[in-house]
Amino acid sequence: MAETTKTHVILLACGSFNPVTKGHIQMFERARDYLHKTGKFIVIGGIISPVHDSYGKQGLVSSRHRLTMCQLAVQNSDWIRVDPWECYQDTWQTTCSVLEHHRDLMKRVTGCILSNVNTPSVTPVIGQSLNQSTQPVYQNSNLSNKPTAVRILGKVGEGLSRMCCVRPNLQRVTFVDENANLGTVMRYEEIELRILLLCGSDLLESFCIPGLWNESDMEVIVGDFGIVVVPRDSVEPEQIINHSSLLRKYKNNILIVKDDSNHPMAVVSSTKSRLALQHGDGHVVDYLVQPVIDYVLKSQLYINTSG
Repeated sequence: MAETTKTHVILLACGSFNPVTKGHIQMFERARDYLHKTGKFIVIGGIISPVHDSYGKQGLVSSRHRLTMCQLAVQNSDWIRVDPWECYQDTWQTTCSVLEHHRDLMKRVTGCILSNVNTPSVTPVIGQSLNQSTQPVYQNSNLSNKPTAVRILGKVGEGLSRMCCVRPNLQRVTFVDENANLGTVMRYEEIELRILLLCGSDLLESFCIPGLWNESDMEVIVGDFGIVVVPRDSVEPEQIINHSSLLRKYKNNILIVKDDSNHPMAVVSSTKSRLALQHGDGHVVDYLVQPVIDYVLKSQLYINTSG
């Protein structure tokens, strides 16, 4: 399958990340590896979006700390970024609204028509009229003039790295190709770009709890965007889907990661990492990367037993 016929994906994970664990990062890596092996997808970026402080979960430390710990956890990653937008809002945001925000943001950054799962765009276009911007953001005169999917993805990746980890001023975001000789309107190879929610099977299971999720939000999350599920512990995603009429309705939009990993992802648990920190358990290194451990100790986080 040619690269330009594959669906290009940005994985978005929402959660407390209190603190972010090795398992959270492993979820991104496993999901990307699996999607690539299917031959249908190219993962071009990952976004971690920590929840707002007003979420109200017991033991939730300040977003200032959680953002820092997330950034420390992915500091060596060349494709996963931390986005503070959710934390910067006046109040708690639904997962649906976070997905919609990043969809709209990517439209601004790339000029691309992002597609929903059920309604693929007919002619996704990356680029914009030159007279819409004040100056180029990305320039490299050594590149060839032919716009390719590889170069486009490089731009999207750079756009992600610039937009994440800072609070963007959306009115000043421009996305202009360096090739002035392409004309006033730049049309690129057609690609399909989607933002998919990345989660564990425990979050998928929560969709089946009556009243926990807004029905219309679930329709948008699963029906319009789609989700990538990484199995956790003994929770079987297929069984969960069969117990929900809505999940059965959008079964084709739920991608379940299947790989060679035979062990449950217990290390994804923030609760277990907090308990290990509180009890001085040396096994905390199984849950958290060293820079996060150092930050927790320096900031004296999770020293009480609540949460």
